[in-house]
Parts: sequence; C-alpha cells; structure tokens
Amino acid sequence: MKSQVPSWQPIVLAFFALIVLAVGSSSFVIVNPGQAGVLSILGKAQDGPLMEGVHFKPPIISNVDVYDVTVQKFEVPAQSSTKDLQDLTASFAINFRLDPSEVVTIRRTQGTLANIVSKVIAPQTQESFKIAAARRTVEEAITQRTALKEDFDTALGSRLEKYGIIVLDTSVVDLKFSKEFAKSVEDKQIAEQRARRAVYVAQEAEQEALAEINRAKGRAEAQRLIAETLKAQGGKLVLQKEAIEAWREGGAQMPRVLVTGSDSGSVPFLFNIADSDKN
Repeated sequence: MKSQVPSWQPIVLAFFALIVLAVGSSSFVIVNPGQAGVLSILGKAQDGPLMEGVHFKPPIISNVDVYDVTVQKFEVPAQSSTKDLQDLTASFAINFRLDPSEVVTIRRTQGTLANIVSKVIAPQTQESFKIAAARRTVEEAITQRTALKEDFDTALGSRLEKYGIIVLDTSVVDLKFSKEFAKSVEDKQIAEQRARRAVYVAQEAEQEALAEINRAKGRAEAQRLIAETLKAQGGKLVLQKEAIEAWREGGAQMPRVLVTGSDSGSVPFLFNIADSDKN
C-alpha cells in the first residue's frame, strides 16, 4: 500500500516560499539616479551613503531613507532693517541641492527635506539677509540690488555649506520697503520735479531777457545807422524811405506822382493825382 502525502504540506511549502521571496526582496534596495540613500540598522544610521545602483541590506531589521539630490527650489521670505534703520522685506527663490556625500549627516541631524527647509534654510536665509541689508541704506538696497544679492549669496552659501547644502543660485523675487519710506520717495520725486521746473522757468526767463537785450541792441544799432545816414546825406533819402513805409503801414493808396521841393535838400512832397482831380 502506497503512503499518502499529507494535504497540508503544499500549503506549508508555498508559505515558506513566500517568506523566502519576501525576505530576499527586502534584502536589496535600488537607488535611482539623482538619489542617495542612508542605511539604518535597528534605527542607527550607518556610515557611508548609498549611491545609485543595487545595494544589499539586512532584511527586517534595516531601513533605507532615500534623498533627492537633484536641484531643489524653494521661495523663502526674509525681513531686516537697513543701515538707516528702515524696514526692508524680501522674498528669495533659492536653488540648492543636497551634497550626496553628506546625506548620512543630514539624516542624523535634520531628518527629512521638510525639516531641512524649515529648520536650516529658512532661518539661515533670514540671517544672511540681515547681514546684506545692514551694510547699506534702504535707498542703496534698492538702487544697488545686484550688490545686495551678491552679499546675500556669499553669506548664505557659507552658512549652508556646513549643513551639507550646496547653494546653486538665488534670485530676489520681491523687495519691499515701509510705507513711510515710499511716501518720502514720492515727496522727493515731487520736489525734484518742482526744482527742475523752476530751473527751466529761470532759464526760459534768462533766454527771454537776452533776446530782449539783443532786440534793444539791434534797434539802437539801427538808429545809429539812420543817424549816420541822415548826417551823411542831409536826411533826404532816409526821410523818403520812412515816408513810404509810413504810407504803406497806414494802408493808404500809393501816390502816382512824386514832386520834390524846389530846394534840393527839402523833404519830398507826395500826393495822389486822383485826389487832386477831385479837388
């Protein structure tokens, strides 16, 4: 008689196969490109980061925390006082990445990326902005925005480097000052516009005065020439010219007959023939 195999044995074998498969799969971890892992055994972070590739880890008792080491971007607000004690508020967009070789230290000291932003990057941004803003007045902070950013970048980069955070770039998203300073800037612009207007009016008046002087000089020169002409020619030609011009300006009809006096030095006598005919 053949012995029969118990019916429960296939179930047990399948169960153990599943356990072996689960344990085997949990013994390896895959770290993708742009990531770095930290192996913890029984809750203790092990030295040496896990770079991209397949890594063995003890099953059940170990865990791997994976960090994104590609470029991250966060916008962080900051507020400070300038050298002239004016309130200045800014918002910075910070591009950074975690140093892959420092992820174990980051795991031990900071934990998650959210903690890194809130506990390290945000307060260090605030302190770095205070350093940069305190070196200049609020007007200089606005007009020398590039220099302000350079001072901020230098301070922030040196502060975050010791936390395993590499700052790649920063940009000033917004820069605001107090309402009092805004009002003073507006008043200053209005005063400058009024001053420029006053200068323009003064220059215009000066030009007009110079023009009047030049016209007076011209009239004086003309009178001098007339006097010289009268003296040189006994006044006959000049008086004739002035009589004709006066006649034209009065709108009268030009005379058709010109009769000179019997004396060669006398003033010419002008009359209209038509008018004489009427008489």
